[in-house]
Amino acid sequence: MAKPRYLRTDEREEAVRSLEWAEQQARALGDDPYLWKWVLIALHNAAQGFMVLALWNGNGLLALRDRVAAKWLDAYRNGGPYPVEKLDEFLNLYKKVKDKENFHVIGAGPFVPGSTHDDSLSRLNEYRNEFIHFTPKGWSLEVGGLPRVCLDALDLIQFFGWESTAVLWHKQVLVSRARRAVKGLRETLSALEGTYQEQQGTDHDFSNGRTGAGWTTG
Repeated sequence: MAKPRYLRTDEREEAVRSLEWAEQQARALGDDPYLWKWVLIALHNAAQGFMVLALWNGNGLLALRDRVAAKWLDAYRNGGPYPVEKLDEFLNLYKKVKDKENFHVIGAGPFVPGSTHDDSLSRLNEYRNEFIHFTPKGWSLEVGGLPRVCLDALDLIQFFGWESTAVLWHKQVLVSRARRAVKGLRETLSALEGTYQEQQGTDHDFSNGRTGAGWTTG
C-alpha cells in the first residue's frame, strides 16, 4: 500500500488534532511531569484553533490582526495587492471571543468567563510562549495549578465546539473526536488536580485563591 505523500489539514483538523494530542500526552503526566510541556503547547494550539473557528463570521477576517484585516478589506473594495494574512495574537483572539459585537448568530457567543478563566488563559499563553521561545537557563515550573489552567481552557473549547452555534462543522466525526478528547482530558486533569492538592497541602497561591502555578529560574 502506497504511503501518503502529503500532510493535509485545515482549520478544523488543526483544532481537533491539537486537542487529541494534548489528551494523549496527558495520560502519562503522573509518571513524567515533563509531558506538561507538550500538553500546554498542544492545548494552547487547540484553544487558539477553536477561537479561530468561532470568529469565522463568513470570511475569517476577525481572526486576523486588525491592521491586516483592514488592509484586506481595502484591497477587496478598491483593488490592489492583498496583505500577507497574519493571525492575531492569542490573547487578542480571546478578547474578541468575549465581545458580543463579534457574534451575529443566535447562540453563537460570546464566551462569558468565570472567575478564573482570564487568568488561566493568560497563564496558558505565557507558559506556551516560554516553551516555544525557550532561552538558555534552568527553569522549574510548579505543576500544582496546571490542571486548573487546562480545565479552564477546555471550558472555552467545549463552549465553542458544541455548546454554542458559532462553529459550523461539515464533518460530525470531528465533533465526536473533540468531545472524546475533552472527556479524556477532563478525567485525567481532575484526577491530577486532586493528587496535587493532597501533596501540596496548604501551599496555595493566595493572590487568586488557587493552587500556585509559577516558575523559578536558575
